[in-house]
Amino acid sequence: MDLKHWMQGARPALCACIAAAVLAAQAGPASPRELAALYRTAVDRRLEIPPEEVRHYARLAEDAFAAQQVVPQGAQYVALVDRDPKVQALLLMWRSAAGDWQLVGASSVSTGRPGTFDHFRTPLGVFDHTGANLDFRAEGTFNANGIRGYGVKGMRVFDFGWQRVPKGWGDGQVIDMRLQMHATDPDLLEQRLGTAQSKGCIRIPSGLNRLMDHYGLLDAEYDRLLLEGRHLWILPEDRDPAADAGRYLVVLDTQRTLRPAWSPLPRQPRRAALP
Repeated sequence: MDLKHWMQGARPALCACIAAAVLAAQAGPASPRELAALYRTAVDRRLEIPPEEVRHYARLAEDAFAAQQVVPQGAQYVALVDRDPKVQALLLMWRSAAGDWQLVGASSVSTGRPGTFDHFRTPLGVFDHTGANLDFRAEGTFNANGIRGYGVKGMRVFDFGWQRVPKGWGDGQVIDMRLQMHATDPDLLEQRLGTAQSKGCIRIPSGLNRLMDHYGLLDAEYDRLLLEGRHLWILPEDRDPAADAGRYLVVLDTQRTLRPAWSPLPRQPRRAALP
């Protein structure tokens, strides 16, 4: 019998002790610098963001925390998204316990594109990744349009729960929208990352999805539940939790008048030449 199934039948207190030992034995990247090196090799559609822009985003993130009276506890990783249609980027940041910020890596994403039925603008704010809305995994199935909306089978869907958001169509009434962050169809939609395309969720590159999942970068609350003896099927058996796991997604809008050079539009596929 493997450890996973044995733990399912064990007492909660014993499960908690085992979970603590497993977490301690696993050694993911020990520093943001090590994670940055992994980011460069494992994640595509990367963006090279100038240091002054990184500092600007750090200030905006601190403002967002303060506006929602969120006080991050200890050093941790933070996923910061700029939903500005001229940017469409995710910055994976590390925030020290003292409030210093460091960029790990950045990539193009797609956020909500209002204007048609059932489409929202991705909401702004600080969103907590908790066990109240457990993540799930993509089944890799195709929808009626022949698209794998959550990406290939096994991709993790990070769930941030129901949010009150103005409709992006019709009367603009405020209603509920489920905010998720997930991969997308690698053949048809991933090439469009860098432009607003979604119904309101945040589409990220598959490599970034795997990196965040494998190293548990936003799994601070999930790790706590493990230590309490909770069985969480969503967590992969081969996960390698990094130090300083975080829990926050921060969505901003820099409202630029021009698209920055460091966030170019995605390349359009070449059309075959006419005979």
